[in-house]
Amino acid sequence: MFNKVIFAGNLTRDPELRYSAQGTPICSFGLAVNSSFKSQDGKEEVLFIDIVVFGKQAEPCSQYLSKGRPALVEGRLRERRWEQEGHQRTKFEVLAQTVRFLGSGGGGKRQTESAPAHGPDTYVPPPDDAIDEPF
Repeated sequence: MFNKVIFAGNLTRDPELRYSAQGTPICSFGLAVNSSFKSQDGKEEVLFIDIVVFGKQAEPCSQYLSKGRPALVEGRLRERRWEQEGHQRTKFEVLAQTVRFLGSGGGGKRQTESAPAHGPDTYVPPPDDAIDEPF
Protein backbone atom coordinates (compact mmCIF):
# COMPACT_ATOMS: atom_id res chain seq x y z
CA MET A 1 0.00 0.00 0.00
CA PHE A 2 1.04 3.58 -0.59
CA ASN A 3 0.16 6.38 1.84
CA LYS A 4 1.72 9.76 1.10
CA VAL A 5 0.29 13.29 1.14
CA ILE A 6 1.76 16.71 0.42
CA PHE A 7 0.06 19.91 1.51
CA ALA A 8 1.06 23.57 1.32
CA GLY A 9 -0.89 26.07 3.35
CA ASN A 10 -0.90 28.49 6.27
CA LEU A 11 -0.86 27.59 9.95
CA THR A 12 -4.23 28.11 11.63
CA ARG A 13 -2.75 28.24 15.14
CA ASP A 14 0.61 28.44 16.85
CA PRO A 15 2.31 25.05 17.19
CA GLU A 16 1.91 23.18 20.47
CA LEU A 17 4.96 21.30 21.74
CA ARG A 18 4.73 18.45 24.24
CA TYR A 19 6.83 15.43 25.14
CA SER A 20 5.93 11.75 25.32
CA ALA A 21 6.60 9.74 28.48
CA GLN A 22 9.81 8.58 26.78
CA GLY A 23 10.89 12.19 26.17
CA THR A 24 10.14 12.30 22.44
CA PRO A 25 9.18 15.81 21.27
CA ILE A 26 5.74 16.01 19.61
CA CYS A 27 4.56 19.17 17.87
CA SER A 28 1.05 19.67 16.54
CA PHE A 29 -0.53 22.46 14.54
CA GLY A 30 -3.34 23.12 12.09
CA LEU A 31 -2.86 23.86 8.41
CA ALA A 32 -5.38 25.60 6.11
CA VAL A 33 -5.02 24.60 2.45
CA ASN A 34 -6.86 26.69 -0.13
CA SER A 35 -8.21 24.88 -3.15
CA SER A 36 -8.02 26.22 -6.68
CA PHE A 37 -11.64 25.09 -7.08
CA LYS A 38 -14.56 27.21 -5.98
CA SER A 39 -17.87 26.01 -4.61
CA GLN A 40 -21.15 26.65 -6.41
CA ASP A 41 -21.64 29.89 -4.48
CA GLY A 42 -18.24 31.16 -5.69
CA LYS A 43 -16.38 30.74 -2.41
CA GLU A 44 -12.92 29.24 -2.37
CA GLU A 45 -12.83 25.83 -0.72
CA VAL A 46 -10.51 25.48 2.27
CA LEU A 47 -9.32 22.22 3.79
CA PHE A 48 -8.30 22.28 7.48
CA ILE A 49 -5.76 19.62 8.40
CA ASP A 50 -4.22 18.62 11.73
CA ILE A 51 -0.47 18.00 11.51
CA VAL A 52 1.63 16.02 13.99
CA VAL A 53 5.45 16.14 13.94
CA PHE A 54 7.60 13.72 15.96
CA GLY A 55 11.25 13.62 16.92
CA LYS A 56 14.04 16.03 16.06
CA GLN A 57 12.00 18.22 13.72
CA ALA A 58 9.24 18.86 16.30
CA GLU A 59 11.24 21.44 18.29
CA PRO A 60 12.29 23.58 15.26
CA CYS A 61 8.65 23.54 14.08
CA SER A 62 7.54 24.79 17.49
CA GLN A 63 10.27 27.41 17.60
CA TYR A 64 10.06 28.89 14.08
CA LEU A 65 6.49 28.36 12.89
CA SER A 66 3.57 30.51 14.01
CA LYS A 67 -0.05 31.17 13.15
CA GLY A 68 -0.38 32.52 9.60
CA ARG A 69 3.04 31.34 8.43
CA PRO A 70 3.08 29.23 5.24
CA ALA A 71 4.52 25.72 5.34
CA LEU A 72 4.79 22.69 3.09
CA VAL A 73 4.14 19.37 4.83
CA GLU A 74 4.87 15.93 3.43
CA GLY A 75 3.81 12.85 5.33
CA ARG A 76 1.27 10.10 5.67
CA LEU A 77 -2.39 10.11 6.60
CA ARG A 78 -3.44 8.46 9.85
CA GLU A 79 -6.89 7.76 11.24
CA ARG A 80 -7.44 7.97 14.99
CA ARG A 81 -10.48 6.46 16.69
CA TRP A 82 -11.65 6.89 20.27
CA GLU A 83 -14.78 6.94 22.37
CA GLN A 84 -16.00 10.13 24.00
CA GLU A 85 -19.13 10.41 26.11
CA GLY A 86 -20.43 7.13 24.71
CA HIS A 87 -19.92 8.13 21.06
CA GLN A 88 -17.32 6.81 18.64
CA ARG A 89 -15.11 9.59 17.25
CA THR A 90 -12.83 9.52 14.21
CA LYS A 91 -10.19 11.99 13.15
CA PHE A 92 -7.75 12.07 10.26
CA GLU A 93 -4.39 13.75 10.69
CA VAL A 94 -1.08 13.93 8.87
CA LEU A 95 2.03 12.47 10.46
CA ALA A 96 4.68 14.76 9.01
CA GLN A 97 7.88 13.33 7.63
CA THR A 98 9.14 16.61 6.15
CA VAL A 99 8.16 20.17 7.05
CA ARG A 100 9.45 23.09 5.00
CA PHE A 101 9.04 26.60 6.32
CA LEU A 102 7.93 28.92 3.51
CA GLY A 103 8.26 32.72 3.46
CA SER A 104 7.57 34.93 6.44
CA GLY A 105 3.79 34.61 6.24
CA GLY A 106 1.17 36.63 8.03
CA GLY A 107 1.90 37.98 11.52
CA GLY A 108 2.72 35.79 14.39
CA LYS A 109 4.74 36.23 17.51
CA ARG A 110 7.79 34.42 16.12
CA GLN A 111 8.01 36.43 12.92
CA THR A 112 10.56 38.92 14.25
CA GLU A 113 12.92 36.31 15.70
CA SER A 114 16.05 35.65 13.70
CA ALA A 115 16.59 32.25 12.17
CA PRO A 116 19.63 30.14 13.10
CA ALA A 117 22.64 30.02 10.80
CA HIS A 118 21.71 26.56 9.47
CA GLY A 119 18.42 27.99 8.17
CA PRO A 120 15.16 26.38 9.33
CA ASP A 121 13.62 27.00 5.91
CA THR A 122 15.65 24.14 4.51
CA TYR A 123 15.29 21.70 7.40
CA VAL A 124 14.82 18.12 6.26
CA PRO A 125 14.23 15.45 8.93
CA PRO A 126 15.90 12.05 9.20
CA PRO A 127 14.55 9.11 7.16
CA ASP A 128 11.17 7.59 8.04
CA ASP A 129 12.64 4.75 10.06
CA ALA A 130 14.51 7.21 12.31
CA ILE A 131 11.34 9.04 13.41
CA ASP A 132 10.12 7.72 16.74
CA GLU A 133 6.33 7.52 16.98
CA PRO A 134 5.46 7.04 20.64
CA PHE A 135 1.97 5.61 20.04
